[in-house]
Amino acid sequence: MSDVARRPDTAPDTITTRTGLFGNDDSGDTSGYGRLTRAVELGGTTTPPFGGYFDDLLQALRTALAAKDVSPDAAIEKAHVHVGELTVFVHRDYLPIVAAVLRDEPDLRFELCRGVSGVHYPDDTGRELHAVYPLQSITHNRVVRLEVCAPDTDPHIPSLCRVYPTNDWHERETYDFFGIVFDGHHALTRIEMPDDWEGHPQRKDYPLGGVPVEYKGATVQPPDRRRSYQ
Repeated sequence: MSDVARRPDTAPDTITTRTGLFGNDDSGDTSGYGRLTRAVELGGTTTPPFGGYFDDLLQALRTALAAKDVSPDAAIEKAHVHVGELTVFVHRDYLPIVAAVLRDEPDLRFELCRGVSGVHYPDDTGRELHAVYPLQSITHNRVVRLEVCAPDTDPHIPSLCRVYPTNDWHERETYDFFGIVFDGHHALTRIEMPDDWEGHPQRKDYPLGGVPVEYKGATVQPPDRRRSYQ
C-alpha cells in the first residue's frame, strides 16, 4: 500500500539450513537439485517507527489491551515488518482477546479474518508449529497478520471461531494437515484425510510418500523411494 513505508527487517534468525529440492537429506532424491543449499530464516523484530498506519495500529492495540487489564508486553511478543506487511506475534494464551480487540475497537475494526494457515519449522525449538491469521479491516482498508506459535510437545492454540466464525473450516484443515489442536473448536475433526489417518501430511517430518506413476512405459517411484545418483 502506498502509505506504508517498506523497510528491511533487523537481522533475521537462521533456524536451520536445508539441502536438496525437498529439504530431506535421506530421501534418495534424483531431481538433480541435491546440491541446493538454503538457509531457513525467520524475520527478526522490526524497530519502530514502522511508517504508514502500522504505528497507529499497534499503539491503538496496546492501549485497548491495557484498558482491559491485559498487559500489552505479555500479549504481544514482537512485531515484524517485511515488504510493506505487518506481522504481530501474539502469545497463544492471549490470542482470543487480541483478536476480539482488533475486531471491536473503533480505531481498528478488523472485521474479516481470511482463515488460518499452518507452518511447521522442526528446528525452531519450542516453537515448531506456527498458526498465521491474515486480518482485514473493511472499514479502514487495512491489513495485519497475526502469528502464534506452539511447541510440538504441546500443539494447542485457542480457537478463534467465537471471534471469527468463518474460521471453522480453516481450523479443521490446519488441524488435519499440521496437527495444531484448536482448543474450544466445536467439532475439531479431519476435513481432508480419512478419520483414521495417522499423522499430519504437511508437516516437514512427514514422509514424502506418494504412489508410483507410470510414464511412457516406465514407472517413476515416489520421491522418498527413488535411488540417488550420488
